[in-house]
Amino acid sequence: MPAENPGKLSRRQVLAAAGSAGLAALTGCGSGDDGGDAKDLSKKRNGAMREYRVGQQFKATRPLAFDVLHNDNPVYPLRDDWLFWKELTRRTGVTLKPIGVPLSDYEKKRSVMIGAGDAPFLIPKTYHPSETAFVSSGAILPVSDYVHLMPHFRDKVAKWRLEPELDSIRQSDGRFYLLPGLHEKVRSGYSLALRTDVLDRLGLDPPTTWDQVYEVFGAIKEEYPDRYPLSDRWSTNTPYPVAALMSYLGQAYGVRAGWSYDNISFDRRAEKFVFTGATDGYRQMVGYLRKLVAEKLMDPESFTQTDDEAVQKLLGEKSFAISANPQELVQNYRYNLERQVEGSAIEMIPVPLGPAGPVVLGGARLENGVMIAGKALRSDDFVALMQFVDWLWYSDEGQRFARWGVQGVTHTRSGGEYRLKPGISLMGSDPDAEKDLQKDYGFYNGVFAYGGSWDLVSSMFGPDERRFQDVMSRREQLPVDPAHPLRSVEQEQASLWDTPLRDHVTQNTLKFALGKRPLSEWDAYVSELTAKNMRHLVDLHNRAYERFRKENG
Repeated sequence: MPAENPGKLSRRQVLAAAGSAGLAALTGCGSGDDGGDAKDLSKKRNGAMREYRVGQQFKATRPLAFDVLHNDNPVYPLRDDWLFWKELTRRTGVTLKPIGVPLSDYEKKRSVMIGAGDAPFLIPKTYHPSETAFVSSGAILPVSDYVHLMPHFRDKVAKWRLEPELDSIRQSDGRFYLLPGLHEKVRSGYSLALRTDVLDRLGLDPPTTWDQVYEVFGAIKEEYPDRYPLSDRWSTNTPYPVAALMSYLGQAYGVRAGWSYDNISFDRRAEKFVFTGATDGYRQMVGYLRKLVAEKLMDPESFTQTDDEAVQKLLGEKSFAISANPQELVQNYRYNLERQVEGSAIEMIPVPLGPAGPVVLGGARLENGVMIAGKALRSDDFVALMQFVDWLWYSDEGQRFARWGVQGVTHTRSGGEYRLKPGISLMGSDPDAEKDLQKDYGFYNGVFAYGGSWDLVSSMFGPDERRFQDVMSRREQLPVDPAHPLRSVEQEQASLWDTPLRDHVTQNTLKFALGKRPLSEWDAYVSELTAKNMRHLVDLHNRAYERFRKENG
């Protein structure tokens, strides 16, 4: 990675020389040409606080208003009368003006608006590396140049030692262009849910390994030979079949798959990047899927059916297991099963273990984040904008507000324990409640509520998720892949190679799993990847990795 300024100290030298002050150099190394230092921002302080520190409530010195792109979730459709908007203005002096975009159209609409120069200053709900497409045009801000204006952000990066994660989202110029959600600990989201009443009836314990999952499915199949133990979902509206299942199954083999798939991953033993879809771990994962399908323990329609079709099979007792997250478990599977199948019970088990042992994949402490439009830097309100973003998305109080709302109105808090006020429900916690924290008040909105301390994040867990996360949080987090930012010309070349390779991996994963291509042809499949420039792509990333190590060593 080239240094921003010739002769500038490397990031490691800065950290060694300056201790905690080095964090500011790490994350906020401003350049003199784009307004990164305090002098250049002296005329952009309209409404900004003169002194703004960790633990301090941001309050604009004069009323301000900012547009924000709003990902409109159909579960809690956007409303102008949410208490969130009114209370946010009261606390901060800032009025947010949401530009609603349907969830199903969000990424496409966001790209069109940014490309046309019509995007608002605040562009949240952006998943890395989506921001990369907008870097070269200057349409979005190199936010790392300005985090010296964000004390809460810098404080959490330092306390939770998130520098390696931030390195992982840097571009080739050494900057990052996305302000990600910051987590103190990894929060696992998905695993397998099983009908525990069926397990009890068959004298089976909930499985803790994938070998045991195979045995449990075999016992269920023996009892119900005309049904599939597992019929899964999350295959449509995603490039990957059974995207959730492969994400947590891949983890057991130490590889990223499904939703978390990336063509390039780091081999710690070899100390170099490799092609994920050609690794032995990926082959073993695909082999496990093939075994389930071949022995009719998994419904082959899992790879193509809609979510509704998968859920209906579970509710109709045509299957007994399905991928889940805590919200779907409670609000969908259990709620409907209890009304349709007398005596039913369903639980989400901790992710079963495999050859990789009790681990969770690294990098999961960064969540989706906020892009700032490049034109925001020309605004007289720029410093106040960054202070406001810092308070709402990164301060303890702002994060608590975005999640729980107003103490005494939506919740009470005592000794670190939160309770919703009577008559208010959250994600089905009280089916008889007249009000819903998300739908009626606008809190716990995915546009604003993410990241945070483990105490805060876990404060919203229901009993099921608490049990699940208690186990998952004790597992070892694998190291984050080292930084290897590509230069712009390299990024363009990598993009040309990346998509056809990714498509070939996806198509053949499906063929192998369904038995349309025998696993004995794995070597031929790897040769096909080589013909599609697999080795060139890997070499490109390894050169970038070596360059970064040399320039930052």
